[in-house]
Amino acid sequence: MKSSLKYYTIKYLIVVLLLIIAVWAALFYAFILDEVYDNVDDGLKNRKIQLIKAAYQDEKLLENTDFAFNEFKIVPVSEADYNNRNKFYNRTYYMEYDDDDEPYRVLETGFKDQFGGYRKLTIRTSTVEEDELIYDLSIALVVLYFFLVVSILFINGFLLNKAMRPFYKILDKLKKYQFGVTSPPIAETYKISEFEELNVEIDEMIERNELAFHQQKQFIENASHELQTPLAIVINKIDLLIQNEDLEEKSLNSFVEIKNDLRRMVAINKSLLMLSKIDNSQFNKVQIVNFSEMINDLLKEYEDFIEFKHIDVNVLEKENFVSDFNPDLANILLSNLLKNAIKYNNEKGNINIIIDKDQIIFQNSGSKKSLDKAKVFNRFYKQSSDHTSTGLGLSIIMSIIKQYPNWDISYEFEEGMHYFIITKNNKSLSN
Repeated sequence: MKSSLKYYTIKYLIVVLLLIIAVWAALFYAFILDEVYDNVDDGLKNRKIQLIKAAYQDEKLLENTDFAFNEFKIVPVSEADYNNRNKFYNRTYYMEYDDDDEPYRVLETGFKDQFGGYRKLTIRTSTVEEDELIYDLSIALVVLYFFLVVSILFINGFLLNKAMRPFYKILDKLKKYQFGVTSPPIAETYKISEFEELNVEIDEMIERNELAFHQQKQFIENASHELQTPLAIVINKIDLLIQNEDLEEKSLNSFVEIKNDLRRMVAINKSLLMLSKIDNSQFNKVQIVNFSEMINDLLKEYEDFIEFKHIDVNVLEKENFVSDFNPDLANILLSNLLKNAIKYNNEKGNINIIIDKDQIIFQNSGSKKSLDKAKVFNRFYKQSSDHTSTGLGLSIIMSIIKQYPNWDISYEFEEGMHYFIITKNNKSLSN
């Protein structure tokens, strides 16, 4: 699932922060525990000095051979076991009040008493329970992490929204931009240099694209018009030659073939010009178009062709098909579909047009084989060996549909019938 730049950044920031806090917590725990033991050890060493002094003054302390409320004991040892170095270690002792073993820090050392005997002094003091320390520290860190995340979401959300506002304005300008639809540039100043540079580059890119678009448009129109004139002249001259009674039948047939090829060139030229105009979004005017009415009007226009091939046409209008669309493109779209259904139909064939609220289906009889679904809307793809076909009719239909992202067209073949299905979303699309 895709997310915005703001939440993408915050997501990784939160994950990295969690790792940093985990590492920091481990180091902090080790540091605190070391400080606790260091302070406790200092206290035990001070206590050792005080107890040895007290034992020299009061020999009764030497009889304290077991831990009592004073938390120390003095036991005699042999000279071989005597060691006056300080030895620290952790150990648990059973406590009646808690009815559990509690952690203690213990100091063992040796000293000579006033009688020259060797003694071992053991002092203990209660310390923090590590498991409780870990638990309390974990709770504190979870609370800290929660508040940090909430703070980051709030602060970064506010700051990123403010910082990214120019970016969204630039993005919105790009979304609204269309080839051939120029709007006066609005001077914008940005506090962030990268956005300022991005805006300048986009304005320059749009200017270059517009220049290239108008040059291409002018070239295509000029080339098309320049080709149409000589083609028309050549066709007229051929017509004059065909009318010459002195022509042999072989020559006459050759001229007829040349004339048909030239007419096909004219049709291809017009179709390519139309494709260029559609792809360059030159049909920008949008209004509410009643497709149902337009289909009925087109059927009247093609009535002679339908009768000539004795085709049976049935229109099933379940609901009215109305949408925001360019009226010229709508006429070209439906006209091409209807001509396709008539031209490639059989003598005494059938055409069924099913109109629903969000779908129009053109069904026609014809070839008993399915067309190639992957290529049927490609340019110059031909349904048959008909040399009069330009192979551009269905590609023009696809180019029109592509102008409306919420629209789609598909081809199916079932029970000897060819289906061309136009569908759109429930929401009307406006350019």
